[in-house]
Amino acid sequence: MTGQRHALVTGGGSGVGAAVARALAEAGHAVTICGRRADALDAVAASHAAIHGLVADVTDEASVAALYETAEAARGPFDIVVANAGAAHSAPAHRTGLDDWRRMLDVNLTGAFLTVRPALPGMARRRHGRIVLVASTAGLKGYPYVAAYVAAKHGVVGLARALAAEFATRGLTVNAVCPGFVETELLASSVARIVETTGRSAEEARASLMASNPQGRFVQPAEVADAVLWLAGDGAASITGQAISVSGGETW
Repeated sequence: MTGQRHALVTGGGSGVGAAVARALAEAGHAVTICGRRADALDAVAASHAAIHGLVADVTDEASVAALYETAEAARGPFDIVVANAGAAHSAPAHRTGLDDWRRMLDVNLTGAFLTVRPALPGMARRRHGRIVLVASTAGLKGYPYVAAYVAAKHGVVGLARALAAEFATRGLTVNAVCPGFVETELLASSVARIVETTGRSAEEARASLMASNPQGRFVQPAEVADAVLWLAGDGAASITGQAISVSGGETW
């Protein structure tokens, strides 16, 4: 997969998605990012000429289809797909409503499936392609108070492994990247919820989350982006069906 490729990054308007988009663009690829907030996408696109933003909702099949049609008509078929869009919700399991359960599966798992499915036939026909699903350490272990999120992210890891097995002889690699707590807007929201529900200070809340990382720190978005960039490159041609933990040794 030498030379410029066309990459899709969902949830590309902030956090890990924005970092991944910039890393791919700096590596010489054309990058299409999508999300639901045009202003956030525009801000990331303004940071590099190779990045273009399109509004899309990964939970909506028609929206994803329109995204593919528009982006591929303008810049060619996707050679790299990074399914990064996601959301988190915390509550005790017995207080997790069915709507919250479905929302976590829709955004994190069904959204990943809808994101990668349109790319599969073309990648298989061209006999090359890289798919990276951004999961979480929650796809490798359990955490309390986030049962729906954990279930969804375990599903994302399973999806990566199933697709890897299905397309191993057809030139595709499919892997999951599983970050621990990453210093992003999503982490800030988690800290705010802990403060609101427990009365602890923001510093105490951050320390409680940071304690899960044996390195005693939060993962940085650029570190996750580096892992994605490697998996998207030629040197990772034999890496497929893997769940790569980016967590300071929290899990493996």
